[in-house]
Amino acid sequence: MLNAATVDFEASLRAALPAAAFRDDTAPYMSEPRGRWAGQGMVVAPGSTQEVAQVVKACADAGVGIVPYSGGTGLVGGQLMPDGPLPVVLSLERMNKIRAIHQMENVLVCDAGVILADVQSAAEDVDRLFPLSLASEGSARIGGLLATNAGGVNVLRYGNARALCLGLEVVRPDGTIWHGLTRLRKDNTGYDLRNLMIGAEGTLGVITAAALKLMPRPARTGAAMMAVPSPAAALALLAMAGERIGEGISAFELMHRQGMDFLAEVGPEVKPPFAEAPEWTVLIELGLPAGLAPEDALEDLFAAAFEDELVTDGVIAQNVAQRQAFWHIRESIPEANRLIGSVSSHDISVPLGAIPEFIATGQQRLAEVGDFRINCFGHLGDGNLHYNVFPAQGRSRADYEAERPRVKEVVHDLVHEMQGSVSAEHGIGRLKVGDLERYGDPVKLAMLRAIKQALDPQGIMNPGAVLRQG
Repeated sequence: MLNAATVDFEASLRAALPAAAFRDDTAPYMSEPRGRWAGQGMVVAPGSTQEVAQVVKACADAGVGIVPYSGGTGLVGGQLMPDGPLPVVLSLERMNKIRAIHQMENVLVCDAGVILADVQSAAEDVDRLFPLSLASEGSARIGGLLATNAGGVNVLRYGNARALCLGLEVVRPDGTIWHGLTRLRKDNTGYDLRNLMIGAEGTLGVITAAALKLMPRPARTGAAMMAVPSPAAALALLAMAGERIGEGISAFELMHRQGMDFLAEVGPEVKPPFAEAPEWTVLIELGLPAGLAPEDALEDLFAAAFEDELVTDGVIAQNVAQRQAFWHIRESIPEANRLIGSVSSHDISVPLGAIPEFIATGQQRLAEVGDFRINCFGHLGDGNLHYNVFPAQGRSRADYEAERPRVKEVVHDLVHEMQGSVSAEHGIGRLKVGDLERYGDPVKLAMLRAIKQALDPQGIMNPGAVLRQG
C-alpha cells in the first residue's frame, strides 16, 4: 500500500514531467528472463538527459531509490528490486536516438536507450562495424550493456563493451550531469571516470549517452565448425589458429554435446552439421581483409590440426547462409537451456590453461552432490564459460531446489580455487552480492564501498545491487 509521502512524491513527479514519461502498465518491467524474482516500483521513462536529471534530483531530495532499467535482459537481477521501499524504475527506452556518426573518426554517438541491433545497423549503413554481439542484441540497450560491461561472442578480437566506448554522458546521484561524451582516444586529465561508470551496474549514476568506437568491416568473413576430442584439444586448436591467422579470428566458441542433445529434445529446431553430434565442437569465425580467403585459411587450419590429432571432423561454411546456420545453432543453445530449466546457471571465467581441469573437476564434484546433466559452452577464446547444471532426464528443476545452493557453491568454489571469476560478463546485480562478499578480496571490497559512499552517499542508486545495502 502506498503511504502519503509516496503519493505526494509521485504527484510532484507527474506534475514536473510530460505524461509520456510514465508507464501505468508496470508489469513488463517487473520480471527477469529466468523468472526467479519479481520487481516493484513506479516506472518513469524520461525522454531526455534533462528529464533524467529531473527525476534523479527529485529522488535525491526525497530519498527515493532508483533502479535504472535498460532492455530488461540482465540475468543477475540488477534491473529489478524485489523488496524494500518502493523505488523509481528509470527506463531509458524513450532515449533512443543516434545523435551523430563520425565516419572518418570511426565514432558513433547515441542515447543510452538505443537497442544494440540498431547501433549495428547504423554502423553498417556507413560501411563500419560495431562488433559487440550477443544473443539479446535485438532488445538489449546500450546503457545497460555498458553498465554491465557486456561481453558476447567477439571479445576475443574486439574486447568487452568497455573497450568499445570513448566517452559517456552520466546523470550523477544528485541530479547533476557529467558531460564526458568525448570522442578523444587520448585524454590523460585525471581519474578514468568513464571506466568507473562502465560495469558499475547503475550504482554510481545513470548513463544517458555514449560515444562508441566503430571498426572497419572485414572484407571477407568465414566460419567453420570443427569436432575436437577434448577441451584441451580445443585450446591447442585456438593456439594454432592464433599462430596461423593472428587477429583475423573474430570468435572461438566451445560447445558440448549436451547442448546439441537439448536442442534435439526441446528445440529450437536446428540443422546439425554432423551426422552424429561430437562430444565437443568449436565454432570459429574469421574476418579477413580483401585478397585473403577465409575458406582457404580454415582449410589449412583443419589440415594442420587433423595431422596433430586436434580435430576429428569439420565443416567449413561455403556461403553466408551456412555461416548463419552455424551461428543459429550456437545462439539457440540458451533458449534450449531455458526450456529444459536449469538447477543452477553459472557465468564464470578461469585462466585459459585451467579450462580442461575445471571442466573435468567440476563434473566430478557435482557427481558427489547429485545426478545432473551439465551443459558447458561459451567463449573459449576469452576463458568465459556458461557452465549450467540441469536436472537428470525425466526430472524438473523443482526437484532440486534443496540442492541448488550447494551446486552453486561447488562450482563457484572451484572457480575461486582456480583464480577465476564468478561473474565473467553478466555482472553482480543482486544475485551475486553474496558471492562478491565470499570470494572478493577484502581490500577491493573496501575500495568499492568507499567509491559508492563518495559518489552516492544516500545510497539511492540501484540499492542492493553489487554491494549489500546498509
